[in-house]
Amino acid sequence: MTHSPAEVRALLERHGLEARRALGQNFVVDPNTVRRIARLSGVGEGTPTVEIGPGLGSLTLALLELGAEVTAVEMDSGLVAVLRTIVEPLGVRVVEGDARQVDWEQLLADHGEWHLVANLPYNIATPLIIDLLRDVPALTTMLVMVQREVGERLAASAGDSAVGIPSMMVAYHGRASVVGRVPPTVFHPKPRVESVLVRIDRHEKPPVGEPLESIESLVRAAYGQRRKMLRRSLAGSVSAQQFAAADVDPQARPETLDLAAWDRLASAVRSG
Repeated sequence: MTHSPAEVRALLERHGLEARRALGQNFVVDPNTVRRIARLSGVGEGTPTVEIGPGLGSLTLALLELGAEVTAVEMDSGLVAVLRTIVEPLGVRVVEGDARQVDWEQLLADHGEWHLVANLPYNIATPLIIDLLRDVPALTTMLVMVQREVGERLAASAGDSAVGIPSMMVAYHGRASVVGRVPPTVFHPKPRVESVLVRIDRHEKPPVGEPLESIESLVRAAYGQRRKMLRRSLAGSVSAQQFAAADVDPQARPETLDLAAWDRLASAVRSG
C-alpha cells in the first residue's frame, strides 16, 4: 500500500514537482522504513494521529495500514494537491499549513489525546518540538524523525556529551529516547546526514515542582556559558548559600546536572 521508490519518483515527475531544499524536503521512499516508523509510533486501530510533513503520503499510508485516524499537515501547496488525491479517498484529513503557525487547539479539537508522527527538517525540529510540548498538551506521544545530532540532543541525559538546553526542556515535559536509526539511502533525494527516530511520551504531570520558566531561565544562563563553572555562569543569579541549599556543587558545569538538580536550584533561588 505504501509508495515504492519508483512510484515516488514517478509522482514527482508526473506533477512537475521536486524536493525543495529550502523546505528541507527529503522523501522516505522505502516501504519497510515507513512501516517501521509507523509501528514505533505506537498507533493502532482508531488512534487519533497528526502527521507533520507527509509529503507524498508514504508514511501516511503506513499509518493507515495500522488503522490510525490521520490528520496530515503539509505546507507545500504543490504537494498538498497531489497528497489529497492519494490519501483523502482513504479518509485522511489533509490540512495545508505551516505546523509552526496552525491553530493546534482547533485542529485537535475532535479528540482529547493524539499521537504525533513527523519527518522534520533539522532547522525547525528542535524549536517546533519544544513549542509543541509546551503549548499542545493534547499531543501525548511523539515519534519524530530528525537529523542524528538533533535527536541525540533531544534525548540526552545529564553527563551525556549531547546534553543541553533542549534535553532539559524535553525532560520537563516527557520521556525521550532514540528508538531507531534511518540511513540516508532510504530517502529521495539522499541527504548528507544520518537520521534517527526519537519517541517522546508526555508525563501526566511534570516530574518536578518548580515552574518551567524558573528552571529554563537558569538552564539558559548556564548553558550560555557551558564551559564555565556554575558559580561563574550563574553569578548574580544564584548565591553560595542557594547552591548549598540546593545541594548543587557551584564548581560543576551545566552538563552534569539533571532536571531534578535544576529544580532544586530554582527552588532555592525562589526561596531566597
